[in-house]
Amino acid sequence: MTSNSPTTAFPDDAVSREELHFRRIDMRGYRRSDGLFEIEGRVVDRKPHEFTPASGGKTVAAHQPIHDMGVRLVFDDRMLVHDVQTFTSAAPYEVCPEGGRALQSLKGLRMISGWSREVRSRLGGARSCTHLMELLIPMATTAFQSMSTVHAGRPDVLDANGRPVKIDSCYAYGAERELVKMRWPQYHRSAPTQD
Repeated sequence: MTSNSPTTAFPDDAVSREELHFRRIDMRGYRRSDGLFEIEGRVVDRKPHEFTPASGGKTVAAHQPIHDMGVRLVFDDRMLVHDVQTFTSAAPYEVCPEGGRALQSLKGLRMISGWSREVRSRLGGARSCTHLMELLIPMATTAFQSMSTVHAGRPDVLDANGRPVKIDSCYAYGAERELVKMRWPQYHRSAPTQD
């Protein structure tokens, strides 16, 4: 069965596949009893066979974690990071847990526009653990989604011109889309015509 739909996710089952690697990324948001909030991100990598890193780290049995590490960000309702905690339960090299120390440089940073760029600038390359750094990028989105419950019922956030910042923030909220027409008709624009 073929489909022209852009939502088709998987190819025909007639093709067999062999699993080479398994990665699970888990992110959760919490409200704390002290008035702050937390986002936890965790990455777990496994292989279906015994694995020894090419550069000679420890051998890991099949289906056991090669990486099991994570980050917790404590932040306030302005998305300001108050604390950063990391853990490494499994890693291929003994030095890996030290890669989490550099994440302390995120304290005082807000998870708003520019977060990804700032994370890469402060933590890219040999300055930190790549796996932990990569978790941080979607953690800001997870924090934003977590806060949607807290912010429900509050007025829209507006830019300097009074236009809701949600408009054009993603595909669904594009100014020419139905959501904008329904919610903010004064900011709706017609879709460009195709010749």
